[in-house]
Amino acid sequence: QVQLVESGGGLVQAGGSLTLSCTASGRSFNTGRGDTSLFMGWFRQAPGKEREFVGSIHWIGGITDYAKSVLGRFTIAKVNAKNTMYLHMNELKPDDTAVYYCAAGNRRTASPQNYNYWGQGTQVTVSS
Repeated sequence: QVQLVESGGGLVQAGGSLTLSCTASGRSFNTGRGDTSLFMGWFRQAPGKEREFVGSIHWIGGITDYAKSVLGRFTIAKVNAKNTMYLHMNELKPDDTAVYYCAAGNRRTASPQNYNYWGQGTQVTVSS
């Protein structure tokens, strides 16, 4: 199985920065992390709204995708040897307030339903 754990959430003023971490573990991830079809993604969900795509990264090749709402402000990075993915968030806005989740799947996609494993989420609150 795969276990994903997010950390780094908190309260930030508008215009500030925050970095989230997602660490993966479990036999399925450890044996599949060299798979060329492995992708890791970040999603977020605000109260009363559907879970939405933030960005993703190809675990081997490093290619990234971002939602237009965060492009240029957020950056995804990874350290494969530590099974860790990061979300660097800059120029934060109140609309960025949400629970942020990391996920793992085997497609390059923005659709939550195509990711197989999920973390528990970490709260990010941006005050005006």
